[in-house]
Amino acid sequence: MAKHYESEITQFLKGYKTEHPGTEKRQLEGRSLLWDKQQDAEQLEQFKAACVPQKPYVYQTN
Repeated sequence: MAKHYESEITQFLKGYKTEHPGTEKRQLEGRSLLWDKQQDAEQLEQFKAACVPQKPYVYQTN
């Protein structure tokens, strides 16, 4: 691959971000809606404590 090669997708994305300067900000805002959440350590410990161990063979009916 050439040293200065850029794929068509990379060229498109760079051009799009140049034409729409707020794109990265909107991406980060969208990400924060679902992914960037604070974790509650106490609640996480409660979930772990409430976990029921799985039987070795889950398809066995007896």
